[in-house]
Amino acid sequence: MPAVQPLLLACLLWGVGAWTAQLRKANDQTGRCQYTFSVVSPSESSCPEQGRTVPAIQDLQRDSSAQRADLEATKARLSSLEGLLQRLTTSQAAGPSETQQAQQRELATLTRQREQLEAQTRELETANSNLLREHAVLEEDKRQLRAENEDLARRLESSGQETERLRRGQCLQAHSAPQDASPGAREVSRWNLENLDFQELKSEFSEVPASQILKSPTSGRPGNEDGDTGCGDLVWVGEPVTLRTAESITGKYGVWMRDPQPVSPYTRNTTWRVDTVGTAVRQVFEYHLVSQFTQGYPSKVHMLPRPLESTGAVVYAGSLYFQGAESRTVVRYELHTETVKAERDVPGAGYHGQFPYSWGGYTDIDLAVDETGLWVIYSTEEAKGAIVLSKLNAESLELEQTWETNIRKQSVANAFVICGTLYTISSYSSPDATINFAYDTGTGTSKALTIPFRNRYKYSSMVDYNPLEKRLFAWDNFNMVTYDVRLSKM
Repeated sequence: MPAVQPLLLACLLWGVGAWTAQLRKANDQTGRCQYTFSVVSPSESSCPEQGRTVPAIQDLQRDSSAQRADLEATKARLSSLEGLLQRLTTSQAAGPSETQQAQQRELATLTRQREQLEAQTRELETANSNLLREHAVLEEDKRQLRAENEDLARRLESSGQETERLRRGQCLQAHSAPQDASPGAREVSRWNLENLDFQELKSEFSEVPASQILKSPTSGRPGNEDGDTGCGDLVWVGEPVTLRTAESITGKYGVWMRDPQPVSPYTRNTTWRVDTVGTAVRQVFEYHLVSQFTQGYPSKVHMLPRPLESTGAVVYAGSLYFQGAESRTVVRYELHTETVKAERDVPGAGYHGQFPYSWGGYTDIDLAVDETGLWVIYSTEEAKGAIVLSKLNAESLELEQTWETNIRKQSVANAFVICGTLYTISSYSSPDATINFAYDTGTGTSKALTIPFRNRYKYSSMVDYNPLEKRLFAWDNFNMVTYDVRLSKM
C-alpha cells in the first residue's frame, strides 16, 4: 500500500491544476445577493463571440468526458496495482509454506526408499539363512550317505565272506553225506554238485505253514505265530531332524510323506509334498530323489482333479489318499496313472471345522498308515467329539472295523497310529509337548502317557508315522522334520 498513496496524491494535484475556479459574492443593482462562479478555460485564452458560445460549451463537455474517461482509466489502473500488490504480499507469505511442503515430500520419498532398502536387506538375510540351513542339510545328507556307503561296503564284504563260507560248507557236506540220509537227500545228491547256485538257493529255502500265511489278526495289531512282528508299544521319540524349509507363506503348514509300501516306478525314497495354505489346494509336488526334495527341485507336479483339505493326506501302495475340500469324502488318487480310483464318504464324520485338532486348520479327517494298513481318524456327533478310529480297505475305502475312544479330539494337537495303537500329542506349540494318550485297538482300552515330544519350531500341523522307516514325519511351522522312534518288544 505505500506505493499506492503517492500515485493517488499525484492524480489529485493534476485534477486541481486542470480545474482552477473562483467563487464571488456581491450585491447586484437591486441590492440582492448574487453569487458568481468563474472557471478558467483550459484551452481558450479569451471568450468566444456570441455565435460561438454553443460550440464552446460542446467542446467543454467533450473535454469533460475525455477527462472523466481518463479518471476511470486511472481508477482501473489503481485497482490493477492493488490486486498485483495483494498477490505479491500473499505470495511472500505463502512462499515458506510451499517450500516446507516440498521438503516434506522429499523427506517422505527418502523414507520410502530407506524402508525399501531395509526390506531388501531383510530378504537377503532370510535368503542367506535359508542357504545356510540348506548347506547344513546337505552336509548332513552327505554324512549320512557316507555312513550308508561304509555300511553297505561292510555288508557287501560280510556277504561275500558268508557266501564263501556257505560254498565251502555245502561242498564239504555234499562229499561227506551220511549213508542213512533220506531218499530225498540221496535224490538231490544226483544233481551236479558243482552247481553252487543251486546249493545257495537250497540253503535259503524254508517251508512256511499255510495256516500261518492265511491267519489274520482279529484286532488292528499285526501278528504271526512266532510273535516276531517288528511291532511294540511306543516308548521313546527322538529329537527332530529338519530336512527342508518351505519357501513361501503357503508352506506355513502342509503335509509331506513317503510310501511305506512303494510300487513301481516309485521307491522308498520318493517323496511327496503338499503346501496346504489356501482355499483350492490341488498341487502335489513329487521328488524322486531325497536330494531333489531337500534342495526344492520337484521332478513332477500333480494337479488333483478336486481340491484337498488340510494336512491329513497319506501315500500308501502307490496311491494318494486325501479328504476332499469341504466334504467328508475320502479320495484315492493313483499317482502313476493320475486317476481317481475310489471315493467314499466317512459315515457321520465331521468336516470343515466341526471336530478338528486343537490347532484348527480343518483337520477333522486325518488319514494314517501303520504296519497293518490304512486308517482314518475323525469324530462324529454321536461320539460327541471323541476320537473315532476306523480301519479302511485300501482299494475300495470301505470301513472294515471302527473303534470309538474316550479321547476328545479337540483336546489333542495331532494323532498317529503305530502297530494298531492310536497315539495323541498334547500340544502343537509347546516346545516340550508329550505323547499323552494311547488307545489299543487290540484291547479296546486307553492309557495316559508322558513320552516327551519336542515342537522345535512351535507349530506342528501334521504328524504321521512311516512304518517302513520307523519314523515320524512332521510339518512344524514351514519346516519338514523327522523323529526317530523306539518301540518295545512284543
